[in-house]
Amino acid sequence: MEGAQRPLVALVGPPNSGKSTLFNRLTGLRQKVANYPGVTVERKVGRARLRDGREIDVVDLPGVNGFSARTLDERITRDVLEGRAEGIRPPDAVVLIVDVTRFEQQLMLCEPVLELGVPTLLVLNMSDELDRRGGRIDEELLADQLGVEVVRAAVRTGRGMGAVDRFLAGAVDRGAFPERPCPAVRNVPHGVQLPMVDVFAQRRQRVRALARDARFAPAGPSPLQERLDSVLLHRVWGPLVFLVVVLVVFQAMFTWATPLMDGVEWLIATSGEWVRGALPPSWFRSLLVDGVWAGVGSVLVFLPQILVLFLFLGVMEDSGYMARAAVIADRLMYRVGLQGRAFLPLLSAYACAVPAILSARTVEDERDRLTTIFVTPFMTCSARLPVYALLIAAFVPERPVVGPLMGTRAATLLGLYGLGVGAAVGTAFLIRRTILRGHAAPFLMELPSYRIPSLASLGLRLLDRSKVFLRRAGRVILGVAVVLWLLTQVPRSGGSPPPIERSALGVAGHVVEPVIRPLGFDWKIGIGLVSSLAAREVIVGTLGTINGVQDADEGSLELQAALRRDLDLGGAVALLVFFAFALQCMSTVAVMRRETNGWRWPALQFSYMLALAYLGAYLANRLI
Repeated sequence: MEGAQRPLVALVGPPNSGKSTLFNRLTGLRQKVANYPGVTVERKVGRARLRDGREIDVVDLPGVNGFSARTLDERITRDVLEGRAEGIRPPDAVVLIVDVTRFEQQLMLCEPVLELGVPTLLVLNMSDELDRRGGRIDEELLADQLGVEVVRAAVRTGRGMGAVDRFLAGAVDRGAFPERPCPAVRNVPHGVQLPMVDVFAQRRQRVRALARDARFAPAGPSPLQERLDSVLLHRVWGPLVFLVVVLVVFQAMFTWATPLMDGVEWLIATSGEWVRGALPPSWFRSLLVDGVWAGVGSVLVFLPQILVLFLFLGVMEDSGYMARAAVIADRLMYRVGLQGRAFLPLLSAYACAVPAILSARTVEDERDRLTTIFVTPFMTCSARLPVYALLIAAFVPERPVVGPLMGTRAATLLGLYGLGVGAAVGTAFLIRRTILRGHAAPFLMELPSYRIPSLASLGLRLLDRSKVFLRRAGRVILGVAVVLWLLTQVPRSGGSPPPIERSALGVAGHVVEPVIRPLGFDWKIGIGLVSSLAAREVIVGTLGTINGVQDADEGSLELQAALRRDLDLGGAVALLVFFAFALQCMSTVAVMRRETNGWRWPALQFSYMLALAYLGAYLANRLI
């Protein structure tokens, strides 16, 4: 079948219901990520192959608790299901997945979905956990009451996937069937407008009644979950455990990733030398090897470190620990004017600020949402890692600090992360008492059950992040590398490129040097700062190009020696501080403009962070 002719099935469900796990099981590696037209919300679409060989398209809609349209996620999910979303056709069938251990809370989403009259399968996920904890539910009676197919499942282990496959095959065969309002779900009489509070109250009453028809008995408390929560949510032990987790993550980024980084570095160097030997001397060989290979390779070597970070974030999220960390963080964040729900976007910003800003849509209060967006770029994203790793390797000798748990380099990196957190907290405190004055909205979060993360889901997540990183390297970084190489080649004299200091690139560096000299930076660092406006990590390849270093990365002893010649310790610390504060990412600026509907907030944010970066770097250079 052609892609446009394949039936479309929508996956719907509340957050932490197992929806993404089901999507990964159905589509595997046959999935892609795009944006919905007109908004920056990511849309996951994949292709599922049924047991009879036919294929369907599956769209993974944002996790929502209802159709109140208070958030952008809810509006998009509602519009897609109602056939009003631009650029995506109405689904031919719906798979609604809920966590059956939280049946009464999550079934609130069932009524508005069933009212659409689209063929629907209700998946009662985590039924194994319900059985284990002494709960029960009569899925046949529930199916009769709702008028849709119902299946008990444990998606993580594959239980119930056969029934899902049969439903999808049947939905493809029969197409949309006539609307069949279920007896247990009755609409408000036509023409009667009720306040939303009344609508939710009536819906809650109907759900509770439905649970009694379905002979639902809630699962008893999990002894393991109670024991874990007594520690992880404790006012003292909870923050201490979180601190230990953070320490392990940062040490792992320097130890676990090292062998993989060495392998990537060797591969890039070997392939570059092979290309150099295979081509005759020419401007094209210089562009390919010294521009493209060196520029892109200098960033690709950091992919293992970034994937280690994503691995830990994925384990924390899939295991259910991330929600507990948000509860712990709320106790501090409320005091500075943020709510605990902002913790999840801020934590995801350690990977990249762009999706973190998008995830701030889940913060319902507008002032809380704008504050979260404003401070998110202070969190140390993965693009800063190459810069930090290079400077730390050049200026910080490795010695044990906390025995084998942490060395001086990991401690320095942790300090830089802490510097970003401090700036974010201080900024939030400031703007919530000035331009966004007001108290933070109350924080309510339903804690998911603890689960063992799925290796398949973690692997797909790492693969997806690798694709995003490689696309970035192939677009932004490749383009910058080519432009930098071209600027080193002009003005030519007698057919030969000029010395780097007299090239167009060197002239540009000397123009900005007087502005940055008080920070301890010379013209070479100035060029790196200008080029890094496109993407922070570009500065590593830029400094390698300027200093004539091939295969420039944080492990390059030649580049480290060049940096020690150009910077003293005060200048190195100043550069670290500058990168901790400055907003050197045009992608972040662009997504902020779209999320805030104009240039006012991005312009204020860029100017504020640049001023803070300059002041912080100046003080660091003077005090050290």
